Amino acid sequence: MAEIALSVEGLHKSFDPGLFERRVDVLKGLSLEVHRGETFGFLGPNGAGKTTTIKAITGLIRPDRGRISVCGLPHDRLEARARIGFMAEQPYVYNHLTGREFLEFHAELLALPRARVGARVAEVLELVSMTGAANRAMRTFSKGMLQRLSLAQALLGRPELLILDEPMSGLDPVGRRDVRDLILAEKERGTTVFFSSHIIPDVETICDRVAILVDGTVRAVGEVRELVAQEAEAYELSFVGGDAVDLETPLLASHRGSDAWWVRVAGEHRDALIRELAASGARLVALSPVRSTLEEFVLRHYEGGGR
Repeated sequence: MAEIALSVEGLHKSFDPGLFERRVDVLKGLSLEVHRGETFGFLGPNGAGKTTTIKAITGLIRPDRGRISVCGLPHDRLEARARIGFMAEQPYVYNHLTGREFLEFHAELLALPRARVGARVAEVLELVSMTGAANRAMRTFSKGMLQRLSLAQALLGRPELLILDEPMSGLDPVGRRDVRDLILAEKERGTTVFFSSHIIPDVETICDRVAILVDGTVRAVGEVRELVAQEAEAYELSFVGGDAVDLETPLLASHRGSDAWWVRVAGEHRDALIRELAASGARLVALSPVRSTLEEFVLRHYEGGGR
């Protein structure tokens, strides 16, 4: 059985929006487990509760009910927090500090040995490609540069659990590639990575498992290939010796090539179409399932189709 790096059980959180307004339930019994050493994607539309969940895990807010453990320890214990590296979606920075000074300040908060601070700061700056800008004041940084520096800060203490809230936000394609490569490198080192994102292709590329959060609850969780495999809702067939125009089985699409017909049919009509082709004397040449992408799967859940 896989070791658990992060466990969230029955998490509830509501907020009071103000005078004369009803409390808003943001998390409604959310539960999930993240295994040690895996890269876990946390997906959901705006307002689903992703950032609220992350703030609860990192101790920035207190949940109303539920249990959270990090590496087998209660999440509010100092020993648990010391194992977490956290990058916020909108990091707070000190504009008058340089990037290097910002990281040195956080190294002191982490109680890193002073003799190692300089080398470790230089190392994480290199990891996020910010060495050249390290001595500039942070007020001169672009959003993408601030994202990179925030990621460097999250890596400073060599965390066992790296939590990233929208790490690709504000990055250009080169920056996104660099962050993807960095996440994969951390996974190779044995770091558990838990991150939220709106950029589904990136999640599909690098995650071992994903959870889909909708309206404060986890709607689906599992390996990407398993979730997508559940959604083979159509099939593509090629046949010769017949005419798709004459078929009674409803088709989703059809095209006549130089020597064969290509058709797409809903999964529920596949067998009926095969029988009809056989009865008509047509010969089936190829049959293959049409797998949905992770993006299509996620959108169905966002829009209520996965309820």
